[in-house]
Amino acid sequence: MNLQDIQKLIAMLEKSNLSELELETGGTKIRLSRCPAPAPAPSPQFVMIPSGGQAPAPQSAPQGLAPPPSSAAPAPAAADASPAASHRARAASEEEVKSPMVGTFYRSPAPGAEPFVKVGDRVRKGQTLCIIEAMKLMNEIECESDGVIVEILTENAQPVEYGEVLMHIDPAG
Repeated sequence: MNLQDIQKLIAMLEKSNLSELELETGGTKIRLSRCPAPAPAPSPQFVMIPSGGQAPAPQSAPQGLAPPPSSAAPAPAAADASPAASHRARAASEEEVKSPMVGTFYRSPAPGAEPFVKVGDRVRKGQTLCIIEAMKLMNEIECESDGVIVEILTENAQPVEYGEVLMHIDPAG
């Protein structure tokens, strides 16, 4: 088998619907495989909205991607409406409640039930703050000190990583 024969095989593979071709002839074995090139991952598009509330003029997005949102600044979120969207300065005295494991974060003991805690709630040491489900086991995450919940950073039923900050508690509150 010479180079021209191999080139003919490659051309035949490209024209066909086959993804792989293996041929053995005269003691020579050749295997051709067509692996589709992975599609490039779209790069994230970010839009900064100045504090004045006016969104910048939309820029054209690369082909195949949706343009960035061009609506006016979103209305300020209620204290408990969108925990992950909250971006406030954290006081030095605040304690972080971190996830002790990888799992799914739940704010309440059952779907539709009241959450264990809300922003502004006073909590006591040992009180259940949330549940993290890991491998079908429900693990109650308890408060390690008395204080007031000042921020909840994770949305209900969202995956969390080990060491991820779930909420902030102000022990002085």
